[in-house]
Amino acid sequence: MSRICELTGKGRQVGHNVSHANNKTKRVFLPNLQNVTLMSEKLDRSFKFRVSTQGLRSVEHNGGLDNWLLKTNDDKLSANALKVKRELKKAAAAS
Repeated sequence: MSRICELTGKGRQVGHNVSHANNKTKRVFLPNLQNVTLMSEKLDRSFKFRVSTQGLRSVEHNGGLDNWLLKTNDDKLSANALKVKRELKKAAAAS
């Protein structure tokens, strides 16, 4: 299971540990990923995602999962999120 947020595409970052003597050693900064179940109001069902906490705040700030998926570029979304986005567009076209 890769350590990438399914909704924002946020992944690991590389940096340095810096000692008091200014020695630098490589390290990895991992995103804080959580397994969450998000509800879609238009599809009236829930979906499970592995989302960073920052991504979860962004989804809530934008008014929920439906609004977030419709405004986000496809290259940032995972295959699972793209599937849900296609269902949303299909439901919007049907009504």
